[in-house]
Amino acid sequence: MNDVETKLNRLAKAFLPDGAELITADEPNAPRTAVYSADFDGDRTPEVAAAYRLNGEPHIVVLRYRGGAWEPAAWAKGPGSGVTLLAAAPVLGTGRNQLIVGWQTGSFRSKLSVYEWTREGLRDAAPRDLVYSDIHIADMPGRAGRDGRAELALWIHDTDDAFRVEVLRWTNGAFVPAPDAYPHYFPGVVRHYERLTRTHPDDSFYWYYLADAQYRAGMATAARASVRRALGFSQPYPSRGALLELERSIGGWMPQPGVLTRAAVLLPASVKTAGGTKWGYIDESGRMAIRPQYDDAREFQPNGLAVVGKNGRYGLIDRSGRFVVQPIYGSISPFSEGRAVVIDDEGFKVIDEAGTVITKRAYPFIADMSGGRAVFYVMNGEGSGGGEGGAGAGEIRYGYLDLQGNEVIPAQYESAEDFSGGKAVVKVKEREYALIDPNGRKLASYPYAFVGSPGDGLLPFRQEEDGKYGYIDERGNVVISPVYTGAFPFRDGRAVVYMGEDFKWNYGVIDKRGRCVVRPEYNDIRQLGERRLALGRAIDSERPYIGSLYAIADDSGKLLSGFDYKDVSDFKDGLASVSDTSETYFIDRSGKPAPGYPRVNGSGTLALADGLIRADVDRRLSYLTRAGNVVWRQNTTIPLTPPYAVIEEKYKPNPDYLVYYPQLEGMPDAGAQRTVNARLRELSQVKPVPGGQLDYSYDGDFEVAFYKERLLELELEGYHFPFGAAHGMPTRTYVPIDLISGTIYELRDLFKPGSSYVEVLSAIVGRQIREDPQYSYVFPDSYKGIRADQPFYVTEDALHLYFEPYEIAPYAAGFPTFTIPFAEIMDLIDTEGAFWRSFHDESNR
Repeated sequence: MNDVETKLNRLAKAFLPDGAELITADEPNAPRTAVYSADFDGDRTPEVAAAYRLNGEPHIVVLRYRGGAWEPAAWAKGPGSGVTLLAAAPVLGTGRNQLIVGWQTGSFRSKLSVYEWTREGLRDAAPRDLVYSDIHIADMPGRAGRDGRAELALWIHDTDDAFRVEVLRWTNGAFVPAPDAYPHYFPGVVRHYERLTRTHPDDSFYWYYLADAQYRAGMATAARASVRRALGFSQPYPSRGALLELERSIGGWMPQPGVLTRAAVLLPASVKTAGGTKWGYIDESGRMAIRPQYDDAREFQPNGLAVVGKNGRYGLIDRSGRFVVQPIYGSISPFSEGRAVVIDDEGFKVIDEAGTVITKRAYPFIADMSGGRAVFYVMNGEGSGGGEGGAGAGEIRYGYLDLQGNEVIPAQYESAEDFSGGKAVVKVKEREYALIDPNGRKLASYPYAFVGSPGDGLLPFRQEEDGKYGYIDERGNVVISPVYTGAFPFRDGRAVVYMGEDFKWNYGVIDKRGRCVVRPEYNDIRQLGERRLALGRAIDSERPYIGSLYAIADDSGKLLSGFDYKDVSDFKDGLASVSDTSETYFIDRSGKPAPGYPRVNGSGTLALADGLIRADVDRRLSYLTRAGNVVWRQNTTIPLTPPYAVIEEKYKPNPDYLVYYPQLEGMPDAGAQRTVNARLRELSQVKPVPGGQLDYSYDGDFEVAFYKERLLELELEGYHFPFGAAHGMPTRTYVPIDLISGTIYELRDLFKPGSSYVEVLSAIVGRQIREDPQYSYVFPDSYKGIRADQPFYVTEDALHLYFEPYEIAPYAAGFPTFTIPFAEIMDLIDTEGAFWRSFHDESNR
């Protein structure tokens, strides 16, 4: 605690009621007393806000300096048991701070209050249901740049390390979503979930939230791929219904059987190189038919086109590898009904199969075509008018485009779903939903707080905002009374429902008359298609969050297998992919292993792919024949300049502990190579691990981050997750290795002996934090300079310094990284030193 904090604490304690004590806020870096100083009333003199606990209840007092003395000026009492946040920012307008308080109401949840200073005291502008688990407060650039007001990015805990994220802005007297700030904020959320899907690829909830973040970051193609991956793994969170709802929102393409002939088989495959991972396409024999040259590559679609990425942009190629559409877009969705959604610097557009843009303008959002219509939205009433209730300032209104790109239904709805069977559900206004036809004609109206998408002629609904769920028919008649905590759309005459509160839910299945088919007593239930269910029983009933073991049942609830499977995918053509504790394989509709198909060691999924079997197992891709022969797998040797190479080794002593770690070959000094490899194993967390049920999971992997001359720089990543925790902790370590001497360089080795590199680099990073808007997420006053052994990595022209999560920024910011060109610090660098010469010496080449 510094002198300022000590003085503020003494001042606050002097004004506490008898028996009260200051609250210690559970901040990410370290607990600190919840006392904060800022100007709240606009007189340019700071006030002091302090949180205290009295009789077990949390309170806030604000002290004002008047007439040469401090005096209490405002009070507030909050819910819960403590305070997790005490801050100030101009949220409600420009030029004046509001007091922002997080009242702790649960282990992973706080109620947010945004207090405005008024003559009558503090007024909370936040609604009672505005809650969060983590929060980021910053002035985020929108369509017109930064406006001097702070937006709120709320992270709301779901399960494990999965959070629902929303960015809100104060507009017209309410906190509403700020979609124009999504492109600024959600790329960071994408990076968060990309790390989690790399380290936890078998957990579908991370793929679900990755897809949601990619969607709102404008990465539609990537979002569609992620949601398909989540559906393929079929993990318990979120529910199958939620995944299907997300898929309907962002669209998705699945290959149609029989479209491609065997002669046209081309499957995406990646190759690891010293310059990064490159993608190409193999044929059915495993031969690379289109050489690895792309940063990303997707499946070929029925129209013979595939989406590929180069240099951060996406285009379309044909089966010869020729670009039909040059890589000019930030994203290209799979084609649906002959149309694809693309994103460029202007926004969302629609192209036909020749690559021609058919929309008349760019939109903030366009969904894939479904039933000859594509949902779009506009903001602030722009672009289309008419209909019921035009959009006001800051509001979003949804409409529909036709196959020619025309606005066939003007933007007029508060929300809109895809068309299916010639019908779609839209929200007209508060407590009014409607079923419409493709021309916008209203077929029925529903005066309810919520109405979901139809399935088998029934729609889930909720009469009141905080009420239970039931089902109505398409005319609006209540068919199944609202008695469920949650209810998902019907499929094949069955619907999954659940009972319970606070994430302690018991899942069951009902028929269209509301009769119980499967009692609500399971930890999870999935509808697998082809009239099969997966019933999930908690691995540990005292800790249901660890996951489930699944049994296969028919749609009457009759068990067809034991509770043997840790993961189950949907059925397709009579097969579903499953994983048990040691293997991944296909089962048939009997719930037993399908004869004539291979079993693969490890956890993941199998899928039929044009005569081959695609295996995504233990985070690695391979293709097999039905006999189990491997025709292609990702390489485990990364060749460098001969005789050097990096060998990928796998360590999996426990189903919850998986590490891929690097080992070097070809170093001239065998002893130095053994020492380096031992250190790499240690840094990669290769260590004794018990074989039973762990209290945590750990995943580790590596990449070649940089290679030049005799310097090899490896990036080691890990993720440690204690089961039941709010989230795990990622780790990242760069290891710069001299391939000749075996030296693992430290930061100080780059600079002249006795130089003031710590002070100079500290000043440069501090200036970037102050002046570069991309670092607005850094905690105020948290940066105190770098350490002499600050984590770092180098590239050809720059030094990069980074910090651990929570060190100077919120967890969601990941590893804040600062780039310093060598040209800016050349007077400090030891250009004759071994580190610099290891990648700047012509004699090495």
